[in-house]
Amino acid sequence: MVEVRIENLVKTFGETVALRGVNLHIKHGELFTLLGPSGCGKSTTLRAIAGLDYPDSGHIYFGDEDVTYQHPSKRGAVLVFQNYALWPHMTVFDNVAYGLKLRKAPKEEIEKKVKWALELVKLKGFEDRYPTQLSGGQQQRVAIARALVVEPRVLLLDEPLSNLDAKLRLEMRSEIRRIQRELGITVIYVTHDQEEAMAISDRIAVMNVGTVEQVGTPKEIYETPRTEFVASFMGKTNVIPARVVERDGDKVRVEFEGITLDGLRYTEKSDNVVIVIRPERIKLKPVENAVSFTGTVDLIEYYGFFIEVVGLFGDTRIIARTISDREVSHLKPLQEVTFYVDRDDIIVLPRQGL
Repeated sequence: MVEVRIENLVKTFGETVALRGVNLHIKHGELFTLLGPSGCGKSTTLRAIAGLDYPDSGHIYFGDEDVTYQHPSKRGAVLVFQNYALWPHMTVFDNVAYGLKLRKAPKEEIEKKVKWALELVKLKGFEDRYPTQLSGGQQQRVAIARALVVEPRVLLLDEPLSNLDAKLRLEMRSEIRRIQRELGITVIYVTHDQEEAMAISDRIAVMNVGTVEQVGTPKEIYETPRTEFVASFMGKTNVIPARVVERDGDKVRVEFEGITLDGLRYTEKSDNVVIVIRPERIKLKPVENAVSFTGTVDLIEYYGFFIEVVGLFGDTRIIARTISDREVSHLKPLQEVTFYVDRDDIIVLPRQGL
């Protein structure tokens, strides 16, 4: 196990700035996820940690060791690529043993470690098969076994599940989490899938245009976003442009579409704000400490394990989510609807891009 520290990392490709002073601290034995849209810098950060791309400035530390410009083979980080990069002409055994053979490990050691790695990823008995004889999930397991067999200090996974179907993605993310916990290894994981990141991570760094917007546990990222981007990126949510019209200490009154909500916590200076409300926090019947607003029903959408009611409030569409069919059975499009929200469930953030 090893901690990884990234300090003020900057990387450009021509005139494109990929990383703009990235700072991160990944703890010993942590499964840490870099999450964000395409082009945000997460894969560039991972490649810099692996030593495949050297930064223009900044530093990368493994423990107290500065590995920023160290050769990839010397730093003890192994990257599992998105496309697995298995040798098609080699058996499963030979693919997994490849790194050990490059290091000229003794034959007995190679056989022992390959056996261990294949048992770890539940592929015992697959030694003589070729990659073309394996499913996508099995190929991914081989790639992980090949990475782990050389006993890396840090395991790096770049969009490892993106080539799998939905069912296999669920299975493999559980397997990756099981293996990480069993070994206690430091894992840095890249994905653009919010649900995947929430399910698998100890902590998440949400990235946007080469910067880190927020670092926290899945619960912190989801329930207490610090920026408008994080709030809007982390799952379906209501992000409503609004304006502060009155202040009283750390409480404000805000207004949107002629609707006034008061007693909301907000300490920033900007009066141009967004109101963030998770759909599941909106109720269709009165609750204590609630603010309410009334509009008309636009849509009712059934998703099986929950139902969404989309309300129109002027030109603003707001989504409420419930698991109770009884709460929505009386509602129809164009009918009046009142949404209730506990003040403590409303997040007010400065509006970005102004």
